Amino acid sequence: MVIVAVIMMLVLGAVLGLGLGVADKYLKVEADVRVEKVTSLLPGYNCGGCGFPGCSGMAEALVSGDMDHIACKPCKADKREEIIDYLKNTPGPDGSTIEVKG
Repeated sequence: MVIVAVIMMLVLGAVLGLGLGVADKYLKVEADVRVEKVTSLLPGYNCGGCGFPGCSGMAEALVSGDMDHIACKPCKADKREEIIDYLKNTPGPDGSTIEVKG
């Protein structure tokens, strides 16, 4: 009786593991790597002065095109230019680039 229960649990675990493996392969969401780069170029204070919950929130808004200017008050001018050049010259997964203002 115990052997049957152990075998059933092994089979159930294998089936669920296989289902998770297939789901991971076909339902994966590709993240835009530009968000990480823009986040690393921002000062990292996470002050919320831009209206977003931290630097990563503003980076996501810039990369997605929801924001057309860099609203980070503590960001230095050289970093602003670096972000603008990076987004202008680095295409995303769909091949498009982003124009933002300082």
